[in-house]
Amino acid sequence: MAYAGALADAVLQFSKEGVLENVTRRKQQEQIHAGKMQAMQFGITKPEEVFLKLSELFDCARWDIINNPKGGFIAQTSSCKLFAIAKKIGAPMPCYLYCLNPMEGILKSLKSNAVYKVDETLWDGNKCSITVS
Repeated sequence: MAYAGALADAVLQFSKEGVLENVTRRKQQEQIHAGKMQAMQFGITKPEEVFLKLSELFDCARWDIINNPKGGFIAQTSSCKLFAIAKKIGAPMPCYLYCLNPMEGILKSLKSNAVYKVDETLWDGNKCSITVS
C-alpha cells in the first residue's frame, strides 16, 4: 500500500506542476527501451508472465489470463490498489505511467511483433482489460 500510495502522490504532484503528460510521454519511450532489462530482472520469459509475475511481485492488481479464441490472450483485473488510492486522493489517472506502459515495454521485449491493446481501464470502466495478440 505504501508503494502504491507513493506512486499515486507522485501523479498528483506531477499534475499540480503541469508536467504529467510530458512525464508520461517521455517515460513511455524509456519503458519501451527498458523492457528487456526488466523482463530479465523479474524473471519474465513468456507474455502471460508480464501480468502474472508483476501481480506476484507488486501485489497491486491481480490479473487473470483468458485465452482468446482469435489467438493470444486477454488480461483482466477488476481491482487495483494504485487506481483506488489515486481516486481517493483526487489524483489523475496513473495507469499508463506506472502500469500499462511498463507492461507493454516488457511484453514487446519478449515478442516484438505483439499487439498490445488496452480495451478498458478501471479509471473509465469496470475492469482493466488488455488484449495481447
